[in-house]
Amino acid sequence: MKKDENIQEKDKKLKNNSFIEAWENAFKGIIYAVTTQGNIKKQLVIAVIVMIISLFFNLSRAEFLCLMFTVILIIVAEMINTAIETVVDLYTDLYHPKAKIAKDVGAGAVVIAAINAVIVAYFLFFDKITDIGLSFIRNIIETPNHLAFVGIFITIILIVALKAASTTNKHKLIKNNFMPSGQAGIAFAANTMIWITTDNIVILTLSLVMAILVAESRVEAKKRTVKEVIIGAIIGTVTVLLIYGLADVFLKIF
Repeated sequence: MKKDENIQEKDKKLKNNSFIEAWENAFKGIIYAVTTQGNIKKQLVIAVIVMIISLFFNLSRAEFLCLMFTVILIIVAEMINTAIETVVDLYTDLYHPKAKIAKDVGAGAVVIAAINAVIVAYFLFFDKITDIGLSFIRNIIETPNHLAFVGIFITIILIVALKAASTTNKHKLIKNNFMPSGQAGIAFAANTMIWITTDNIVILTLSLVMAILVAESRVEAKKRTVKEVIIGAIIGTVTVLLIYGLADVFLKIF
């Protein structure tokens, strides 16, 4: 009887009790993958570089969507491969042909995603690179929506990187002093974009109020401290300001 109760208790731990808990566990999975998998770390760095480089090309909405989908597909494939390897290692520590097949197929999925990325990059950038000139820098200012999306994307990656670093013993300083709130970071990044691109005082006020409410809700729910919310807000705001600031500097220089 007691054994059955223990089994039921373990089953409860494996199940999500709410939608919020499901999202929190999913985010823990992302942090685990970023923390433990060297390939995912490299892919995130490459993703940031690709997003920054894409600012210098006049990509259409469809082209940028293809680029984003390709970048995300590689990361997703690597995470699925990590999940497969973890499950296989859970069930057997010995060599088994079927275990090898499972791992090889998972690795093959990553390779296919990488080949797809090369093909997409070729068709997106080959013609544009051959025609490149100083005028490409002006595309940064001429595509504010693109710039805003890149700002959000880089903010998310920075926050995930800080959270991942904080889980290791080597970076206790980050965990104790610079742990950011992801929701607050994204909210204030979006708020900063609105402040830069909009002159309507009503919209400016509402965006600031919404960002503050998001940050306050995290503290009220006791999910984050005031310090973590403030750090998240600073990261989101500074990241967007740097991106837009660099764009303006390049435009003035050239």
